[in-house]
Amino acid sequence: MRIETETQLIIKKGNEYLIGAKFMPKDPEKDLRWSISAWDAWKTRDRENAERVARAVGGEIWLFNPIAGQIRKAV
Repeated sequence: MRIETETQLIIKKGNEYLIGAKFMPKDPEKDLRWSISAWDAWKTRDRENAERVARAVGGEIWLFNPIAGQIRKAV
């Protein structure tokens, strides 16, 4: 296994990471679920999808490698 292949894109807003949303949220601000742990975060390797979600929730894209425990802002 190559450690770099485990890096995922996650969404951070303030000090919290997006976990997900209730199915078909009526009020996205209330129905989004967040966690202070990057390990709980919703993850994707699809940059376009991550950008779409970040725009929708007003968050930023971060890189997270759970194997190495490393996190940094995506550029």
